[in-house]
Amino acid sequence: MLSKFNPSHIRGGVTINDGFYGMRRPGVEILRGVAVLKRILGDALGHFINDDGWSMASNLAITALMALFPFLIFATALASFLGAHAFADTAVHIVFDTWPEQIAEPISRQVQRVLTVQRGDFLTYGVLAAAFFASNGIEALRVALNRAYRVTETRGFLYRRLQSLVFVLIATLGFFAISVFLVAAPIAVHIAARRLDWIEPYLGTITLWRFVIASIVIVLGLIAVHFWLPAGRRRFVDIVPGILFTLIGWVAGSSIFAAYLERFSSYVVTYAGLASIMIAIVFLYIVSAIFIMGGELNAAIRRYLDARARVPD
Repeated sequence: MLSKFNPSHIRGGVTINDGFYGMRRPGVEILRGVAVLKRILGDALGHFINDDGWSMASNLAITALMALFPFLIFATALASFLGAHAFADTAVHIVFDTWPEQIAEPISRQVQRVLTVQRGDFLTYGVLAAAFFASNGIEALRVALNRAYRVTETRGFLYRRLQSLVFVLIATLGFFAISVFLVAAPIAVHIAARRLDWIEPYLGTITLWRFVIASIVIVLGLIAVHFWLPAGRRRFVDIVPGILFTLIGWVAGSSIFAAYLERFSSYVVTYAGLASIMIAIVFLYIVSAIFIMGGELNAAIRRYLDARARVPD
């Protein structure tokens, strides 16, 4: 006997019953996932290219390099004012430990020389100017993320500049706390190792802990800038994909660039004494492009989910 015809079993012109054809087939789901991924990546990359993403990466790289020295000068002056005279070495490690050695080693030496120059009182015009120039790096991040997230800035200039200075101050105090920790940690580790023999294999070296701390600083920094710098509001889950993309891209991009420098590069021959600066600029350019693409990816995912939400079931 024929079963009663049910119009609800017709979807998209294809008759589907509740048996085999009602089940989700893995192949179809994979193809659907590939189509969604292609749409999201196409949206992100297309907007990155059409909205001058490469130019923004160049601007961000130059601004970051120009803001790096003023930030470290300001941070070292503040730390010395607070009594942390060994801050310079810690700051250099936190900033450069996650860079490839071929890139970090030449420029970190120069930074170390700059930071060990004796300065006068903390509240001098030079140090305050350094804080202002360091905040320009934060502003460059804001502009890049606003364009990536496709939002228009509505907050006033004074609010934005004050927020950037607060970011610089918080980063400085964070570095200061890490500096104190790295000074106290070896003492605590030594005491623990003497009293608890079983803990010694798990302690690692100070170099390992510096790398771990530098990685944590990068993750927290990415969360902060994605969450608070751009205009508008975002949930934490909205920024996670871009942060993961940035971290993975950072590792992959820096590894590839370091391998290129080791095997094929002729920067020293081409740029002579400027080689270390040019290498740092190119590295920061790569990282900046990856960072902006992280914001583009977050925006593309959000646009896709919003479009899906508007489609009736």
